Amino acid sequence: MVLQEKVIAPAKPAAGVVILRKAVQIIGELLITVGIVLLLFVAWQLWWTNVESDAKQSAAVKDFTRDLGGPVTPAPSAEAPAGQKNYGAPAVAQAPGHGGTIGIMYIPRFGETYTRPIVEGTTADVLDTLGLGHYGGTAMPGAVGNFAVAGHRQTHGAVLDNIHTLVPGDKIYVQTRDGYYVYVFRNNRIVMPSNVDVLLPVPSKPGVRPTERFLTMTSCNPRFGSQERIIAYSVMERWQPASAGPPAEIAAQVARARGEG
Repeated sequence: MVLQEKVIAPAKPAAGVVILRKAVQIIGELLITVGIVLLLFVAWQLWWTNVESDAKQSAAVKDFTRDLGGPVTPAPSAEAPAGQKNYGAPAVAQAPGHGGTIGIMYIPRFGETYTRPIVEGTTADVLDTLGLGHYGGTAMPGAVGNFAVAGHRQTHGAVLDNIHTLVPGDKIYVQTRDGYYVYVFRNNRIVMPSNVDVLLPVPSKPGVRPTERFLTMTSCNPRFGSQERIIAYSVMERWQPASAGPPAEIAAQVARARGEG
């Protein structure tokens, strides 16, 4: 006769333990889901918004350059190179309406492909899609006073991501329908967001009458934050009309912008 061992069924966990286990499982799944959503959001912010904005900014540049006159190569001169010739007082255009394109900015320090539109306004509909926004009420390119623009440092095209890499003497080129304006970078500084006197006709000097032609670029600081603002100051060195062609240093970029390079 074979003896049969008595099988003892394992004790069932208490109802409270079962509920706790299920709660832990649900919370874990929720945390994983939240983590995935956050990763997707970061990817959208740091990558996809740049892709979308780059496409819209490229379209804005093409639209602006489509009907521009003047050559895309520097005009030869028997008197002096275009960069040394005195063309007199620079032409200064009227500011367009909100969202209108003022011109194009080229900054060789940021790379040979850096070609960004300058658009009237600094609201989200401009800065999040169209590139560099012109502060309404500040000077236009070539005017005595302060031509001030803003741009994102990361996300939405990251048009001023490398603003901190500028060094004194770097050239910044602004192209409008009238011609080309060459600014020379002087210095940068870090201020609080409330420090709006950087937009004054003479930056940070209330009540002073301007005699120079400034370019002020503003962006968030640090690169992945917005607690401060980084300000880059430049002063206009020269200008040349569209009929003279672009400065030689950016001729290739101008040609590419017009689809001819």
